[in-house]
Amino acid sequence: MNALLKLDQLFLLTGIALVIVAVLTWRDRSNPRRWSSGLFWALWALIYLAGDMLPPVVSGLIVVMLAALGGLGGVSLGKHGQREVSERQASAARLGNRLFLPILAITVLALVGTLTLKDVSLGGWLLVESKNVTLISVGLGALVGLASALWMTRETPMQALRESRRLLETMGPAVILPQMLATLGLLFTDAGVGKAVAHLTTSYIPVDNALYAVAAYALGMALFTMVMGNAFAAFPVMTAGIGIPILLGMHHGNPAVMAAIGMFCGYCGTLMTPMAANFNIIPAALLELKDKNGVIRAQLPTALMLLAVNIVLLKLLMF
Repeated sequence: MNALLKLDQLFLLTGIALVIVAVLTWRDRSNPRRWSSGLFWALWALIYLAGDMLPPVVSGLIVVMLAALGGLGGVSLGKHGQREVSERQASAARLGNRLFLPILAITVLALVGTLTLKDVSLGGWLLVESKNVTLISVGLGALVGLASALWMTRETPMQALRESRRLLETMGPAVILPQMLATLGLLFTDAGVGKAVAHLTTSYIPVDNALYAVAAYALGMALFTMVMGNAFAAFPVMTAGIGIPILLGMHHGNPAVMAAIGMFCGYCGTLMTPMAANFNIIPAALLELKDKNGVIRAQLPTALMLLAVNIVLLKLLMF
C-alpha cells in the first residue's frame, strides 16, 4: 500500500536546508575557506537530494571528496551575526523553561508516532511508510519542534537556517561521522569481519555457556563502538559474528531483546571514546574545557556501570 508520508520527503527537506547552508557559506566573505566549506555542505546536500539516483561510483567519489575536504581543513567557521550576550540572556530569561518544550515535542511525537501511526490509513493510503515509521516520526517531531520554537521566539524560518549553519560549522566535518560510520559497519559485514569475530569467539570463549556468550556480545559491542565511534557501525558486525549464530542460533534468545539491549551496550562504548567526536570532543570544544577528554572522563564510571547492568539484563531477559 502506498504511503502519504515517506522518508524520502524528509531527506528532500534535509537536502534543501543543506543547500541553503552552502549558499550562506559561499556568501560569507568573513569565512577564510568559504568556497571549500560551501562545497562540503553542498556535496552532503547532494547525497540527500539525489543519492538514490546517483551511480555508486559517483556516490563513492562524493564520500571521498567529503573526507578530503574535512581531513585537510577545508571546512572552517564563519561569522553568523549573533545577537549580543545581553539580548540572548534577556530572551532566555523571558522564555525560561519553555525553551525545552520544542525538544520534548520531538521526543513525545517520535514515541507516539512509532506506537500509533504504523497502520493508520486515509482513503486507501497509509499515512506513514510502515518500514520507516520511527524515523518519519522523529522527523515530524523535529518539524513540530521547529515550528513551536519559531512561534515562541518570534523568529523567522531563515533565522533557524542561519542557526543551523552556525551549529553545523561549529561541529565541522565530525557532523557526518554517524552516517559514514554506519556505512562502514555494513562494509565490515560484507568484508567478512563478522565471520572472523565468530571464529575468534568460538575458538577462545566457551560460548556454550550463555553468560559467557552474552558477555562476549555486550563487551564486543562496546569495544567495536569505541574503535568505530558509532554503535550503528558495530551492530551489524557483532550481530553477524555473535548475536545471530550464537545467541539466537545456539541459545535461542529473543532477537528483540538482543537488538535493543545490544545497541545500549554499544552506546556505553560511545560514552568512552574520542572517536564519537560529535558526542565527546565537540561538546568539550564548545564548552571550552581545558581537558579535551573531560567529557569522556566524566562519563566513564556511568558507562562501565551501565555496561555491567546491560550484561545482567541480557542474561535475564533474552532467554
